Amino acid sequence: MREDLAAMAAASADENVHAAVRQIGTLHDARHVIFDNDTRFMFASVFDGSWDTYIDDFAQTVVGDRFDKVFSHSEGFPGVKDPGAKDWFVAHQEPAGVFVSAYPDLTVQQIYKDQRVDDAFQAVLDTAEFRAMLDNPANAELVGTPAFQKLLEEASA
Repeated sequence: MREDLAAMAAASADENVHAAVRQIGTLHDARHVIFDNDTRFMFASVFDGSWDTYIDDFAQTVVGDRFDKVFSHSEGFPGVKDPGAKDWFVAHQEPAGVFVSAYPDLTVQQIYKDQRVDDAFQAVLDTAEFRAMLDNPANAELVGTPAFQKLLEEASA
């Protein structure tokens, strides 16, 4: 299992995996941990939506193959595409005692959108036209509003 996880980590730049994760658009993060002298394994992930959809979506992509590779080391794992896979996962899961999120109200799709908006806004900030607009007296009322000033402060932080 350590070898498979190492191979998976080495292939973490695989564009097919990134494309699948982005296409599915619900995974915040996932981690694999081997502990207790290599006798126990934990998989933890944070995702948007339902458990059923999460497993179904990943089973249909290259990520499903990665699930199969890693979980094949676990007793009785039927394979992620097997109809009994969800039941197997549920039978082996433990609820988190505490879970804290830095952004509990944001979905992965909202975060992707925020990144796109920020990229576009940063590009606008870097233009001579934007600087000229800031200096134009006709825009002084807008530029002087607390909301616009806060926007500029946030953009420069």
